[in-house]
Amino acid sequence: MITGVDIGGTKCAVCKGDLKQGIVERHAFPTMDCKQTLMRIEEEIEAMGETDAIGISCGGPLDTKRGLILSPPNLPGWDEVPVIERFSKKFGVPVYLENDANACAMAEWRFGAGRGTEHMIFLTFGTGLGAGLILNGRLYNGANGMAGEAGHIRLAPFGPVGYGKEGSFEGFCSGGGLAQLGKTAAVRQLQMGKTVSFCSSFEELDLITAKKIGDCAKEGHEDAKKVFRLCGEMLGKGVSVLIDLFNPERIVIGSIYERCSELLIPSMEEVLKQECLSDALRVCSIVPAELGDSIGDYAALSVGMGE
Repeated sequence: MITGVDIGGTKCAVCKGDLKQGIVERHAFPTMDCKQTLMRIEEEIEAMGETDAIGISCGGPLDTKRGLILSPPNLPGWDEVPVIERFSKKFGVPVYLENDANACAMAEWRFGAGRGTEHMIFLTFGTGLGAGLILNGRLYNGANGMAGEAGHIRLAPFGPVGYGKEGSFEGFCSGGGLAQLGKTAAVRQLQMGKTVSFCSSFEELDLITAKKIGDCAKEGHEDAKKVFRLCGEMLGKGVSVLIDLFNPERIVIGSIYERCSELLIPSMEEVLKQECLSDALRVCSIVPAELGDSIGDYAALSVGMGE
């Protein structure tokens, strides 16, 4: 049996399972300061009994080779934390560390929508946009663990800001990016004296969220559907780069794409047909992630299984 540890900014979870049974036990608790959280994780691992390996999924930046958590923005005070050394000494088993996007890619590959593939890309498409690359049947990390930062690709000279870059893939295709696109569209309509389905006044501009736009689009409001069409077009541009570069057989997209794929697919597919090498596009299917809210647990478990 493998133990998985999912370390997040607001909550952590420790689970246990294997490839055949999936997750058989799980305990979650709020994230505290570094010392308290690590002690609680150790207590949960001990309470679950004997384990063959431990996998840790955590937001970056990380140094996976040295086993360090390097000051993630959502974990203040976690500065160069040697989690692999600490847990391997305490429990006497192999310990593996991976960033959450790569870990989620491994989870969907082993347990979800990527099962049975040799060449798969996972896109997070949530708060931000990151990618995990499964190439030739194994996770690809790159020279220093930075592979898969698709959100940093610039898709346009101007546009929403994501990953600190205007017009980036993350700027157009993330929760924050959709909110920025919606805000721009709302300002334009309100200035012309038109109504906006997802924002009734200038005072409400900062209350616009991807969910609010998505709900309005699903109710049939054209202004909200237009925001998603633009997002879908840019998703198509970004995905076409990945298809032409890596020639995957499947691209699995999580979070917002899972919930709103019907709003994104038509414009995305139109751009893919224009931009992609036809032979590469022909062999690649683009599908929603399958693991839903359980993906963090399966991600940590998958890290513990190694490659």
